[in-house]
Amino acid sequence: MNVKLKLKEEYMKIIISAKITEGYPKWRDAFVSADGLREKHGLKVLAWGHPKGDENKVYQVVEVESMEKMQEAIKDPEIENLRSNAGVDFESQEVIVLEE
Repeated sequence: MNVKLKLKEEYMKIIISAKITEGYPKWRDAFVSADGLREKHGLKVLAWGHPKGDENKVYQVVEVESMEKMQEAIKDPEIENLRSNAGVDFESQEVIVLEE
């Protein structure tokens, strides 16, 4: 019997960055309040924050099952509204999919 064991689920790791226009404290509060929404879409946050000395750009590193799940989360009206109200500049957003 040939059985292949999967020791660890394979998830995509994605870095998302964007400029913000409403200040870091407002973005941070909105980001933290969205834990349940991210969980609903299977997103796990590995890290988040801003570069030292620059609170006008934020980064998130997330783990997600698939790009389809990521797209679902991005298109969720609640998440989109929350991000918009937090001052995310959607035109500046960058998404980087990491490979190991």
